[in-house]
Amino acid sequence: MALSQHGTRGLRRIAAAYAALVRVPNLFTAPPDVIAGAALAVAAGATVSTSAAAGVAVASMLLYGGGTTLNDYFDAPVDAEERPERPIPSGQVSRSVAGPIGITLLASAVGLAIAVAGMAAGIGATAVACSVILYDGVLKGGPAGFLTMGATRGLNVLLGTTATTVSVPSLPGWVFGIVLAVTAYISGVTYMAAREATNPTRRSVLVAGVGMVTAGGAVVVLLASMDFGARPLTSVVGVGLAGGFVFTTGRALGRAYRDLSPETVGPVVGTCVLALVVFDGAVAATAGVRWSLAAIVFLVPAAGFSRLFDVS
Repeated sequence: MALSQHGTRGLRRIAAAYAALVRVPNLFTAPPDVIAGAALAVAAGATVSTSAAAGVAVASMLLYGGGTTLNDYFDAPVDAEERPERPIPSGQVSRSVAGPIGITLLASAVGLAIAVAGMAAGIGATAVACSVILYDGVLKGGPAGFLTMGATRGLNVLLGTTATTVSVPSLPGWVFGIVLAVTAYISGVTYMAAREATNPTRRSVLVAGVGMVTAGGAVVVLLASMDFGARPLTSVVGVGLAGGFVFTTGRALGRAYRDLSPETVGPVVGTCVLALVVFDGAVAATAGVRWSLAAIVFLVPAAGFSRLFDVS
């Protein structure tokens, strides 16, 4: 019995280590991007395949898991000093194992996207994967790196459009406006996160705030331009979620601005990451309330797992 309990505890520790490696809470912020992208395409007149959208959403989670795994693989020497509790520097996961896992997750995502939604989805997933590798292995730490991380999430929104009948080049300009808004928001949050463990600055918090205002303004303008006609509830839901996004992130960023300690800024970064789900829900309202609900429901597991694992 004692041996069995010891073995069970060991398995739990291993599972927890790999869950931390892939950032389990963050994984659930990826499908809402896809849902928002598909909703934007539907609002533009496309039709969507439910099975394709679901498959692409799963692929986005694999892409995210691969990205965080490779992030820790490349960052292992720095994390040994700044974040020694992470799975690789703490010895819970071998760096030599983490690298192949990250590549496998990215490759699996591309394969799944092709299988469920065709070559356009495969190209979209490949673009996200390449952006992930560029950020993790080459560009991290500088302005190009922050923009690349933002673009990765923007590309994830575009990936959602590949589950529909419209081609990316034929999408209306306002779709790309939302993609750019997501890029700006996550670029700002990434800039703030780069300093969260060592030297948070008010400048980094302000940059994140500019990204938040850009994203919030973009979705409000988008919703205001939509003709909801006999669907006033959809407009109310969309605007309410947009307001919730701005209020939640604004209050969190205000807290970080007042208290620049890593103990405060770190959780604020997590709040901003989770708040992207709310933003996606607001964007998804362009196609209807059900689309918003489909995006927002992912906030439940994301917030739940954030009580057990860091969101970073």
